[in-house]
Amino acid sequence: MNLQKRSRQVFLLAFLWVFPVLLHGEESVKEYRNIEEMRKKAEQGDADAQYALGFCYNSGLGVEKNEAEAVIWYRKAAEQGVADAQAQLGFCYDTASGVNKNNAEAVVWYRKAAEQENAGGQYSLGDCYAKRRGVEKNEVEAVRWYRKAAEQGYVQAQFILGYCYASGRGVEKNEAEAVKWYRKGADHDHAPSQCNMAYMYAQGCGVVKNDIEAYKWFLLSAAKGFKAAKENMEVSEKILTPEQRAEGQRLATEWQAAFEKRKQESE
Repeated sequence: MNLQKRSRQVFLLAFLWVFPVLLHGEESVKEYRNIEEMRKKAEQGDADAQYALGFCYNSGLGVEKNEAEAVIWYRKAAEQGVADAQAQLGFCYDTASGVNKNNAEAVVWYRKAAEQENAGGQYSLGDCYAKRRGVEKNEVEAVRWYRKAAEQGYVQAQFILGYCYASGRGVEKNEAEAVKWYRKGADHDHAPSQCNMAYMYAQGCGVVKNDIEAYKWFLLSAAKGFKAAKENMEVSEKILTPEQRAEGQRLATEWQAAFEKRKQESE
């Protein structure tokens, strides 16, 4: 977390290297009537069924949770070129889930997934470069992979790419570009992105300073339990008039309602 002060008020710019979260196999599971059908196809060498079965073991969906068994099936699918399985196998090595921790092996599988345009693999490979995990630290290379994932709509990558532009990590500092990527994450209802979007409005970084708009975004982020946003929200409330606070609350309520409507329409 980075502390900056540009006026009498102090606001916190949220920063966290969001660890890769890659479990997203629900859609693959829906293709099968039951676990027996899935297992039969997996044992016959069907790569998609192997990935789905690995997901079931990893999440305890329809079977007893068994991370070691998940790795077995992820590996079978990954070796057949399933990008999601490659990314997930990398994650298992990265986090010692069902297999001994091996950062270098994680990078191998993340890279295979990333080269197939898998957004989770791209983000995770960027994270490895940023944090010197299994590969030499290279912030420029980290940004390159973050950007690829962010351009596919991967929200954690959008947030981190925004932070890279805000802080000048791996790329020339550009606050307007930071706002662009924070906004993309914020529009996905991502609490850290919303917090940093608020910060940019509060300080006039990359946008015209707007305390009410800042308060709106702090409210939205804080409502999800994001600690930095809650702290910043309390600072905002001390400098806003009751009328300004009411306006910020109205804008936040309207934004959340519109987001929920869009979400329902897309399902």
